Amino acid sequence: MHVLRGIMVAALLAVGEGTMAAQQARLLVAQKGIESLAIVDPTNGIVLASVPESGVTGHEVAASPDGRRAYVPIYGNSGVGQPGTDGRTLVAIDLATEMVVGHMDFGHGVRPHCPVFGPKDGLLYVTTELDKTVTILDPATLKIVGTIPTGQPESHMLAISHDGRLGYTANVGPGTVSVLDLQARKLLKVIPVSSRTQRIAVSMDDKWVFTADQTQPRIAVIDTAKNAVAHWIPLEATGYGSAPTPDGRWLLMAIPDKNAVAVIDLKTMTVARTVEVGKSPQEVLIRPDGKLAYVSCVASHQVAEVDLRSWQTRRYFSTGLGTDGLAWARGK
Repeated sequence: MHVLRGIMVAALLAVGEGTMAAQQARLLVAQKGIESLAIVDPTNGIVLASVPESGVTGHEVAASPDGRRAYVPIYGNSGVGQPGTDGRTLVAIDLATEMVVGHMDFGHGVRPHCPVFGPKDGLLYVTTELDKTVTILDPATLKIVGTIPTGQPESHMLAISHDGRLGYTANVGPGTVSVLDLQARKLLKVIPVSSRTQRIAVSMDDKWVFTADQTQPRIAVIDTAKNAVAHWIPLEATGYGSAPTPDGRWLLMAIPDKNAVAVIDLKTMTVARTVEVGKSPQEVLIRPDGKLAYVSCVASHQVAEVDLRSWQTRRYFSTGLGTDGLAWARGK
């Protein structure tokens, strides 16, 4: 009897541990309207915690590769190129305790914005707009270990190639894309795109870079071998944030004015379908397993969950005022 009871207890503990492990994956959502980071249980669509970011808002967030921490640059109270405060800090948030556990000061106002982990070196790359640079941080010590010039103002968003060699910044006001050598830490080229551009993504095979023209409803497709615009993909209205699916077949592009996401077939470089989401979608995050996409909808203060098999919005999470930047913190 005692042996049987022990086996039953062990089995229950194993089930409990499996459930806990499955629940450890978290969706991170920048609540720029209340200057906090939402930690969301993606299984239930519930905000578990809203962590204050020290009084000034962050727009974007990155999760550490081990899923334990979130890193939020504190941009300031304005939009890109607009008057307002110039943020100079970054906060680190422990996702288990749901508390800020570290502050990093850039030393002066730089409007730090988009944090991205290098896929090979584990360093944290952050756009620092007012310095016209990308600043490189050691995430463990929150110390600056290098900078890379972008050669352009308003380097707002950053994408890194999957091989970890190259970085690409979308430079909003100039309407350009800067190509960065991350190993040599130098600017390779500035690619003209439009008079104004926004957001950036890299295809899974690193052959293409995508950015949304803000003067015409179209996506610029940059050939990374030539570092030049090779294609234009027409849209129904102006695009914004985008992300490729893990299988490399599709690119999802938020269309704020249509409350929709355009699904681009990367074989034909055309829009295959659109999916209705909440008001003014901003950022698209694809879950690592490729089954679901999460879309931040800033005007409806929600995240839309899109099923990538049926191409339907399954449900909405209420995620707080000014829902914007997204990140996925993997389970352990």
